[in-house]
Amino acid sequence: MQTSELLTIIGWAVAWGVLIGAASLLILKPLRRASFAVQICVVVLAAVAVLTAGMVSAFNAMFISARDLEVMWYVLAVASAVAIAIALVLGSRVSRNAKELADAARSIGRGESPGIQSAVMSHELAALAAELEASSRMLEASREREAAVENARRELVSWISHDLRTPLASMRAMTEALEDGMAADVPGYYRKIIAQTDLMAGMVNDLLELSRIHAGTMRLKAEPLDLYDLASDAIADLAALAGQHGITLDGGGRRECLALADGPSMGRAVRNVVLNAIVHSAPGSRVTVEVGRKGDRAVVAVTDGCGGIPEEDLPHVFETGWQKDPSRRRAGRPSVKGRLSGEDDHGPGDGAGILRPDGPQEEPTGALRYSGAGLGLSIVAGIVSAHQGTVSVENVDGGCRFSLLLPAEGLHGQVLRQGPAAGLPSTGMPSADASRAAGSQEMVLPGPAQEQIQTGRTP
Repeated sequence: MQTSELLTIIGWAVAWGVLIGAASLLILKPLRRASFAVQICVVVLAAVAVLTAGMVSAFNAMFISARDLEVMWYVLAVASAVAIAIALVLGSRVSRNAKELADAARSIGRGESPGIQSAVMSHELAALAAELEASSRMLEASREREAAVENARRELVSWISHDLRTPLASMRAMTEALEDGMAADVPGYYRKIIAQTDLMAGMVNDLLELSRIHAGTMRLKAEPLDLYDLASDAIADLAALAGQHGITLDGGGRRECLALADGPSMGRAVRNVVLNAIVHSAPGSRVTVEVGRKGDRAVVAVTDGCGGIPEEDLPHVFETGWQKDPSRRRAGRPSVKGRLSGEDDHGPGDGAGILRPDGPQEEPTGALRYSGAGLGLSIVAGIVSAHQGTVSVENVDGGCRFSLLLPAEGLHGQVLRQGPAAGLPSTGMPSADASRAAGSQEMVLPGPAQEQIQTGRTP
């Protein structure tokens, strides 16, 4: 075949291809919502039409004979039938897969697992199925978190309501007694009413603090802070309370263990942890506060004598309102006389002080109280997280160890690390006595000899 003839045939084929292709696109435009099988059949018929037009053009130009054209008609008919059948099968398969994906999407909306058989799908549909599966898992996790938060909110409201009901009932009874002139000690009744008011104010302040933590609106002034002094203040504040409970409160560490922290908020966090240890420790046990270093982290570790927490409950200890064992909410704890050192503008006390017995008890305004609503450790976790630190709890012999890890600051003001802690393990801090006996320096700074912070001994 000469070059001119070949170019003529190619020209006719291109012309018919462009013409029929444009016509096919016009036909497919109104069929956009038709099934995939119909659309793929249109594409197959367009290819057959291009071939047919090319054959007729070649015959008219006398490039092929009439017999050759007749043979080609038979071949074209069979090929067209086979192509259309394959297109229908393929379209039907795609339609089934699409229906399966639609059913999966509806099941996800109902909160059910989609259960997609993506192995029989094309690459594109299998990728879409994988995305639906991933979305289903994320939605399920989100629903579980939402349910957990809602349950915690309900329990928290229930606990707060219960804890508020007792002082409110007591205040009402005392107010009625004052109104009826039945109170023998009027000034004492007024003091009791003030004490109950402070207790309720502490609960409300805790809730406000939690709302600020969750909203990310805490105002922190990070500066080099000596955790040794912070722990010493906490022990001094709570030594009398520990003595009243028959608990030995002491601490150890090295001076000048500096961290980048806000003094008032971190002081509150340390007091909450120490107070929690006192409240839940058995009489005659020991609560130890230790200060040291773990790599580039400054650590405050509080070890109590609570007897331990079930391993499955440890991840929930710092959740808002979590109280696995209601019996741990002990009543009858006397208060710490006097105002706490380092109190901030959150009002008298922390609302995380000692549990109150049924009925009012005489105490001065500003005494430390324990609301019992499961907010103290949640506030601790929020404060430490706002400092780009981490909290952890682990069981030790006879109790638990709570560890607060904060970005450390060197003795000469060099920042060792300010970024968020990622995946830090629990500290595993040895006790102060064990550290001295073993000569371990892992958790302490080079400097003055280790010494006792302050001891509150049982009377």
